[in-house]
Amino acid sequence: MRLKIIALAFIVLPLAAGAQKSKKIVKKTAAYISAADLKKHLYIIASKEMEGRDTPSPGLEKAADYIEAYFKSLGLKPGNHGSYKQYYPLYRDGVITNSLSINGNELSNDTYRVNSSTQGYDKSFSEVVFAGYGIQDSSHNDYAGLDVKNKLVLVLDGVPDGYKPKGNANSFFSPGSAFGKMRKAGELGAAGLVIVYENLGKLLQRRPMASRWSPEDPNTPEPPFMSVSISEKDGANLLKMDNDKLFEKVKQNGIARQPYPASLHFNYSKTVETSKAPNVVAVLEGTDLKDEYLVITAHMDHLGKRNDSVIYYGADDDGSGTVCVLEIAKAFAKAKANGKGPRRSIVFMTVSGEEKGLWGSEYYTNHPIFPLEKTTANLNIDMIGRSDASRKQGDSTNYVYVVGDDKISTDLKPISEAVNKKFLKMELDYKFNDPKDPNRIYFRSDHFNFASKGVPIIFYYDGMLGADYHKPTDTPDKINYELLKKRAQLVFYTAWEMANRNEMLKRDLKLEIPGRF
Repeated sequence: MRLKIIALAFIVLPLAAGAQKSKKIVKKTAAYISAADLKKHLYIIASKEMEGRDTPSPGLEKAADYIEAYFKSLGLKPGNHGSYKQYYPLYRDGVITNSLSINGNELSNDTYRVNSSTQGYDKSFSEVVFAGYGIQDSSHNDYAGLDVKNKLVLVLDGVPDGYKPKGNANSFFSPGSAFGKMRKAGELGAAGLVIVYENLGKLLQRRPMASRWSPEDPNTPEPPFMSVSISEKDGANLLKMDNDKLFEKVKQNGIARQPYPASLHFNYSKTVETSKAPNVVAVLEGTDLKDEYLVITAHMDHLGKRNDSVIYYGADDDGSGTVCVLEIAKAFAKAKANGKGPRRSIVFMTVSGEEKGLWGSEYYTNHPIFPLEKTTANLNIDMIGRSDASRKQGDSTNYVYVVGDDKISTDLKPISEAVNKKFLKMELDYKFNDPKDPNRIYFRSDHFNFASKGVPIIFYYDGMLGADYHKPTDTPDKINYELLKKRAQLVFYTAWEMANRNEMLKRDLKLEIPGRF
């Protein structure tokens, strides 16, 4: 028996020593991620010269060039077939003609808004179908009994009293949103939609939809469809009411949902301006599992500038995530140079267009450079440089919100928690994993496009929806660089484990998207 114990000791001791040596190597590598270098990078990425990194813009291109040059300096390979950049196309309408007349009255261009159009539109209608609030879902149906195919539809902005939608009522995709109303009318075959606003002034202060860049190809065939937003007065005129109190009368059930004789002519023609925006993609090739991939992302874009003078610097959102990707890439490059490179290939990617609707990550996941089925996970970093003032429990200098580790793969949480316990012992806060999260954080950054394709994800976040969020005051002097370093190191340790384990992460949980549309 004694001989067996001695023999077992000869086996266990070297294994324990090997584990300690491995931990020491990983910690030494993580130490390459420094607060000083994070700060140096961020004061460049969120500088005046980058002009807020709007998509598209010269400032965004400057940021992309800086990131590309840094990846090159680390010896990382270009990720897109010999190029560090993956460009995607953008389109914007330029208006040639735009006129709208209602019952013989020509409206001034500054009193209505064009919501959507295809290549152009020139059509007259002799009737309009009033469809209440234009909502059709499991709890409410304004289109019941109405045939709107090839017809003009009139609906009110907002939702009826007592309406309780499934999911988030404030979502861009909800049935009660303008987009939801347009999409529903289009699905039902309507030729056009007029949305009436009680307070149109606020809407008119925004940039018209037709002038915004969009990644959607305007040449894609689709049914002719137009949508405009008009005032309550003009809506009442279209229905030939004897007063302007359209919303009040609808609440009193004084207007039936049915066709009404009316005269409307809309003439809209446009040119299409084209542009492009970059994702920056670099790869560190793995060893024996180099045909499998781990993708680490952050969005390098922000909101640009207003009136050519007010710059939205975007230091936390998401300069903080962007510079973490740079530092994590440096740590892995150092490991490879020291003969300790990862088994799987690691893709480091800074995407653009996140602030406009997750454009860059959507383009990548629809046109993946590396097979998504061979992508073990996506670790996405979006805003990790500050502390959440609304978080009342725990240590504000030693936490991070971990989002999405309870979805898609049962491997995610055990890996994340074991790594944290082993190396950092941070407070991992799961607040935003709650399916009832009113902010719907899980759906609001680039990881979601990977998740929707079945790729396991973890999203790292500081919770800063208040204070300087989306304001010109989101500047690099307000970042806690020691906390930023610690969070970046957590992502690094997690990435190290995922890149070196024997098996890819399981995909054994179904992704639920409650109330997305």
